Amino acid sequence: MSTKERILHTLLFEAFALIIIVGIVPLFLQVATHTIAGISIALSLIAMGWNYAYNLMFDKMFGEDRTSRSPLIRLGHGLGFELGLLPLTLPVLMWALNKSLWQVLLLDIGFILFFLVYAIIFNWGYDKARASLMTRSINCEAAKEVS
Repeated sequence: MSTKERILHTLLFEAFALIIIVGIVPLFLQVATHTIAGISIALSLIAMGWNYAYNLMFDKMFGEDRTSRSPLIRLGHGLGFELGLLPLTLPVLMWALNKSLWQVLLLDIGFILFFLVYAIIFNWGYDKARASLMTRSINCEAAKEVS
């Protein structure tokens, strides 16, 4: 995956996540929507940096062929990402919400579970869409060469 595509992947991932989080979290927490939006944007920026670095490392370890990854590899990918992000997000949440480590850790476990499922679904869908677009592009180029 090229650097431009990695950036696109990360931006799409975070944009869809922000829409979901800002829409759902205020229903469960007694925090204003604008506060959740601000925290979510800050955490999203942290996650984007981590996402780029983590996926680069993961692709080097498990290869560039993302479409052939098994469900177990995808689960490991998601867990590794979330566990690596945890030490980066806990201090931000503690400060922004003025909560203890224990309270924020419990909250973050909920986010980890959400993002684990979300990441697996998003990445699977992205990989399938990418493969389909690549196949179409190759077929269009081949058709141009024939004519």
